[in-house]
Amino acid sequence: MRRGLCFLVWLVLVGVSGGVAAQGVLRLSAIPDEAPTELLRKYQPLVRYLEKELGMRVEFTPVIDYAASVEALAAGKVDMVWYGGFTHVQARHRTGGKAFAVVMRAADLNFHSKFIAHVDAGIERLEDLKGKTFAFGSVGSTSGHLMPRYFLLQAGIVPERDFRRFSFSGAHDATAKWVESGKVDAGALNEAVWDKLVREGKVDTTKVKVFWTTPPYVDYNWTVRADLDRLLVSRIARAFLNLDYHNPEHRPILELQRAKAYVLAVEDDFAGIEAAARAAGLLK
Repeated sequence: MRRGLCFLVWLVLVGVSGGVAAQGVLRLSAIPDEAPTELLRKYQPLVRYLEKELGMRVEFTPVIDYAASVEALAAGKVDMVWYGGFTHVQARHRTGGKAFAVVMRAADLNFHSKFIAHVDAGIERLEDLKGKTFAFGSVGSTSGHLMPRYFLLQAGIVPERDFRRFSFSGAHDATAKWVESGKVDAGALNEAVWDKLVREGKVDTTKVKVFWTTPPYVDYNWTVRADLDRLLVSRIARAFLNLDYHNPEHRPILELQRAKAYVLAVEDDFAGIEAAARAAGLLK
């Protein structure tokens, strides 16, 4: 109800904010939380859908790392980015509040990270990580670094003090492979990527196991520049909200995004992410 009311108020504001953007192309990007080939496979069908719904050209431009996605939005090189909760907060800070979340998957309202371990590492609980080697995803990842670090600190485990060594794999699927191969004893990653890897047989569950799941938190969202034409932003939001899992044309798009539906994003939802980032020393 709260989200629907926010959208109605927003539409009233949109109605007095001007016409469709003069630009002829909508430029999208996303944090590189998976392999580049997988990102292109995921986003091309969405790009085609948005082009049809918006009646304009849509381009997807990959970036090299999480920080680059924040800088690209701040510099106006892209118009909309698929962020994790932490990179969204960073983008808000980097732009002085001139960026805001529009939509998110319904599942992102209650997201989790999975802590995984090699079956031979002797790890059954968080306390067993002491003295072990560990992999986070990217430094800027919400589900691959920030929230796992935050919950480790809550459990009294300081990575710099208690791990024998920790590293950053750069992506969730890479973390799973590092643990599977024995390169590290354990790691943390996005629950949706873990579920996909298991479902598609891309991780050997005789070698890797989940030993802990975090409490829920708010995560991924599509964030736009605040100076993007408001009518265009409204149409973008409607395009995402109109995606119907029961529509055979829409289902493949949603499945590639690991979504059943999209909902409106509310900035207040990210206050917890910002607080966690400050508590973990990752946001000044």
